[in-house]
Amino acid sequence: MKTLFSKIIAGKIPSYKVAEDPYCFAFLDIHPNTRGHVLCVPKKQVDKLFDLSEKDYNRLMTFSRKVALALRQAIPCKRVGMSVVGLEVPHAHVHLIPLESMEDIRFQNKVELSPEAMQETAKAIAASFEV
Repeated sequence: MKTLFSKIIAGKIPSYKVAEDPYCFAFLDIHPNTRGHVLCVPKKQVDKLFDLSEKDYNRLMTFSRKVALALRQAIPCKRVGMSVVGLEVPHAHVHLIPLESMEDIRFQNKVELSPEAMQETAKAIAASFEV
């Protein structure tokens, strides 16, 4: 069965795409902890991160690093945090979250952004992404 993320990757569900390569896809979280909260996912649907093949795991981590570097350029922050939880959607994914404090990494505080702000944010990160 296709996951929500597989449907986003296939373009069947709209997203605020940030970056893509042949193996991975990155898009803004629609319920972000902070402005610029990105999800990086492998295009291959695998439920758990550590069930990815070593090659696919390394591809996802390399891709996530590139997205994090672009995120850091586009969104001023003290750090870009990374979290892997994976309980809500059965498709391996990495959260990249611009951080000012430890509170920003907790999934209890969410920010509301307009569709225009989400689009601007996605474009800013995408402009800084280098394949």
